[in-house]
Amino acid sequence: MMEATILPLKKFGKKTITPFQLLLTYYFFAILISYLLLRIPGVHLEGVRVSHLDSLFTAVSAVSVTGLTTVTVAETYSDFGLVMILIILQFGAIGIMSIGTFLWLLFGKKIGMRERQLIMIDHNQYNLSGVVALIKQIAKLVFLIELIGAIILTVHFKRYFDSWEEAAINGVFAAISATTNGGFDITGMSLQPFHHDYFVQFVCMILIFLGAIGFPVLIEVKTYLVKKDPTFRFSLFTKITTATYAGLFAFGTFVILILESFYSFKGMQWHEALFSAMFHSVSTRSAGLTTYDVTTFSEATDLFMSALMFIGASPSSVGGGIRTTTFAIIILFMIAYSRGHSDIQVFKREIHLIDVFRAFAVLIFAVFMVLVATMILLITEQHATMTQILFEITSAFGTCGMSLGITQDLSTVGKFVIMALMFIGRVGLISFLYSIGGTAKKKKYHYPKERIIIG
Repeated sequence: MMEATILPLKKFGKKTITPFQLLLTYYFFAILISYLLLRIPGVHLEGVRVSHLDSLFTAVSAVSVTGLTTVTVAETYSDFGLVMILIILQFGAIGIMSIGTFLWLLFGKKIGMRERQLIMIDHNQYNLSGVVALIKQIAKLVFLIELIGAIILTVHFKRYFDSWEEAAINGVFAAISATTNGGFDITGMSLQPFHHDYFVQFVCMILIFLGAIGFPVLIEVKTYLVKKDPTFRFSLFTKITTATYAGLFAFGTFVILILESFYSFKGMQWHEALFSAMFHSVSTRSAGLTTYDVTTFSEATDLFMSALMFIGASPSSVGGGIRTTTFAIIILFMIAYSRGHSDIQVFKREIHLIDVFRAFAVLIFAVFMVLVATMILLITEQHATMTQILFEITSAFGTCGMSLGITQDLSTVGKFVIMALMFIGRVGLISFLYSIGGTAKKKKYHYPKERIIIG
């Protein structure tokens, strides 16, 4: 397991720095660099002034590939600034250690044990073997997906713009934003101008899915298609991730469609309502792009979408939240326990008990964190409703980026709370918890076990 492979890396005085703590430090440095990039002269449009706090907020949002902004991107950043945002999104999407590894390999540097441990943690892997090869494949896949998406959207966008240059800028930005699940847009209205263009919606849904399903899944599918090995078997991770993602997509589409049929979708043609429900079911999980004004949705839909954002994307992907596998394990445990089973069996495999412990640890900590953040924002953001605050918090934690319109009006305290949630959502709760806990020492003894009354 991961815990058995993690060793202390460095010592500063008497304090041991673990790989988890070092990884978080690297992400802090990434945010600092991103902030400095967004303060370079020429990044903002002429005459536009952005505060240091708002630049920091945008930097955190871009590194965490969230998309929440306290300023309007289209009205704030120049073409050069948009390029900076796209670069930061790549850092955040692929992972800090992936970018670092790519640069090390580019300059012919050797990947040592420390770097391999950090890569393993950054991508939620359980062993050190093959992590460098994993990074190479991830980088190739992400850039290939973005390139194909950019070409398709650029050609299609030519019908909306007068020049190929404008079409290319919008096509590239939309493709990268969708693939990285960044949620940034340069239209000022996300994808709402393409509400009736099902082709754009379909392409963006595919790109969002490829970015959120998890890199190990994409690599396994690629291996299966390319090598065509009759003995090849998909991992349990891939099976659970794909099944959970598909189930949440279908369930999300159905619920949003039913709830909004009495509100904002009332009077829509069936295909228009269906595509709107499908797109927001996919996007709510981590992308944050919208084809319809979500502020017109009913409160019931807002709460349901908050739950989807809380779950988030899959592990080792560009998304945040508690992750799909955490949700799946908790559901599977509840089903198994209700049937009186002491183990969890799925796809002819049994799930390790330690993974069940980890899933519940993530859930409990996430619920506690959202509860504390909600209480703080209810005090500091008295202009916002409970639903708006909860939506904003789950959007930040799930690195989604959707908002009911309160982001730009957040107080200083509110902005820092949202930034903290975006950061934790990106690095992952497991890594964050381990960074707080420090170095684990295996106990050399055990006490007698005793049962207690539950429920």
